[in-house]
Amino acid sequence: MSLEMNSLARLERAVRDGQIAPVTCAACGCRLEASGTADDAPWFHFGRLGGRDARGDRPLCLDAAHDRGGRPILAG
Repeated sequence: MSLEMNSLARLERAVRDGQIAPVTCAACGCRLEASGTADDAPWFHFGRLGGRDARGDRPLCLDAAHDRGGRPILAG
């Protein structure tokens, strides 16, 4: 019997200080969720609605796409 890894769960995790953790925004620390299953799919703030994130905050990077490292991809 073998254990199969769920590919979606793989995309929603990062390794920080040797520990598996959710992917978070490098600018404000909010949790991010992938917008697709591709490795290069952009990440967005989790639970964003009405200009606020899941915690009720209004970070400047709320609507910006993020890379896999949690860094906002800002239009230049």
